[in-house]
Order: sequence, then C-alpha cells, then structure tokens
Amino acid sequence: MFDHFDPKTFLERAPDSHHSTRLGIRYRAHGADWCELSLPYDPELAADAESGVLSSGPIISLMDMAAGCSVFIRSGPKKPHATLDLRVDYLRPSKIGEEVIGRAECYRITRRIAFVRGIAHDGDPDDPIAHIAGTFMYTDVD
Repeated sequence: MFDHFDPKTFLERAPDSHHSTRLGIRYRAHGADWCELSLPYDPELAADAESGVLSSGPIISLMDMAAGCSVFIRSGPKKPHATLDLRVDYLRPSKIGEEVIGRAECYRITRRIAFVRGIAHDGDPDDPIAHIAGTFMYTDVD
C-alpha cells in the first residue's frame, strides 16, 4: 500500500457504481492538506425540472468527498476514517448550468479526529454556495 493518497487516481479508478462516479464528481487539484473537486451541472440532479437549480444533496456529497479526500491526503491512506459530523451552511442556490467547485482543507488532526473546513462555489470563491465544517473519526487508531 502507498504511504500517500492521490485523489486524482482514486476518482479516476472509482467503479461506475461508486457514489462519486454516479454524480459525475471530478478531480481538479490538491495540495498537502486540501483537495478541490467539481460537480458538473446535470439537470438530472436538479431539485425540480422547472427551476433547474441543483439539489443540495449532490453539493453536500461533493463537499463530503472533498473533505474526506483532504483527510486522506494529510494523514495517508492507511488511516481509514468516517464522517462523524458535517455541518453545511447552505448560503444560496447554485447558478443554473454552472459546475460547482468544492474545496476542503484538513486543518488539524488529533489521534482520533480530523477537522476540515471548506467552501463550494460556482466560479467565484468570494460568492460561495456553501461553507462546511466537519470532523472525521479515524476507525483504526494506533
């Protein structure tokens, strides 16, 4: 097993049945403690056909995936974890037809818990769709 986690490879190799694959979530970029993913606009993911606005569920899934990847990036793939808490402050609907970009940062790790924060936006990080704050619990503590 590798000592580092590559979110690009992880998403590219995810099977068709994987939640992220079904939603169309894609890799954008990452650093030592952060990950940025995108959710392309898909009218099938709209809250209702008339409005065309994406449901909040796929955006929350995007942010949970970006946050989980940021934890793996920082701590390595040998430390499995699960979402313990994910607070989402949903600020506004996404723009119709625009992809949603989710960026999450793992800013602190303790023996059992990883802490993350992030934003979702549709092109302008200064005009976010949502803010997140979350905690991830390690399932296998040394």
